[in-house]
Amino acid sequence: MSRSEVSVLFDTPGPRARLRNNVLTLVAAVAVVAVLYVVYARFDAKGQWDGQIWEPFVRLDTWTVYIIPGLLGTLKAAGLAAIFALVFGAIFGLARLSDHAWLRVPAGVVVEVFRAIPLLLLIFFIFYLAPSAFGGGDYTLIALVTGLTLYNGSVLAEIVRAGIRAVPKGQSEAAYAIGLRKGGVMRLILLPQAVTAMMPAIVSQLVVLLKDTALGYIIAYVDLLNMGFKIIPAVNFGSLIPAAIVIGIIYVGLNMTLSAVATWLERRSRRSRKSAAGPIEPPGAVGVAVGSGATPV
Repeated sequence: MSRSEVSVLFDTPGPRARLRNNVLTLVAAVAVVAVLYVVYARFDAKGQWDGQIWEPFVRLDTWTVYIIPGLLGTLKAAGLAAIFALVFGAIFGLARLSDHAWLRVPAGVVVEVFRAIPLLLLIFFIFYLAPSAFGGGDYTLIALVTGLTLYNGSVLAEIVRAGIRAVPKGQSEAAYAIGLRKGGVMRLILLPQAVTAMMPAIVSQLVVLLKDTALGYIIAYVDLLNMGFKIIPAVNFGSLIPAAIVIGIIYVGLNMTLSAVATWLERRSRRSRKSAAGPIEPPGAVGVAVGSGATPV
């Protein structure tokens, strides 16, 4: 936020306000440190910092047999679901912008239905329905990927629709004026600008998708959470808390890496081409950035 926006939205704090803010910041910091110390002390009293409990995580076989295969399972499910969800979102997002009601209305129904169904319920439904429809087999990956695709694809469809609508109408009107048809306007004018505006929201949803792969734990899909939080503590009795900490750190690292890559891509795309559309916030976000020009979903 620029200095001019701060001066318009908020009063500049005076000496007393600055002192009060500093005191509150100090109190909050002390409270956080106190909570962390209490957690540390409780874990220490239970022997959770003993070297023998953490020893499995410094052995190579723990990583090669359990953690790395689980991580690959998570990345496999997330990668497949991300690709299918992006395709689903692009198709249904464009369909919702169609001038034809026979295409626009069914697409809207599909998007709203799958956005409304809880993801865990969707995964359960597919997991238990698949054997009845297709016969016996391991449908854990199929159920997880399909559920993630339908839910996150529906959210991405709304992001696509909002991104295209965020481009000022003058852009398309000028394109029509020089003789471009609707397909050309969409392909050459609207989508290139909309993709830049949609990038932050798309990546935000992909981070959600990556975290939601952990729901495969419920249907025994072999992922990072299942291997790290169920198998490792079962093999190494008493290492549940260390396993949770290690797996949590890995998930944080994955999401931070994805966010960093997305930030780099978004900045590069904005440098490489100009866009009249501001960044689009994910559906469900509180408010829209000031001056973004984005249309709420």
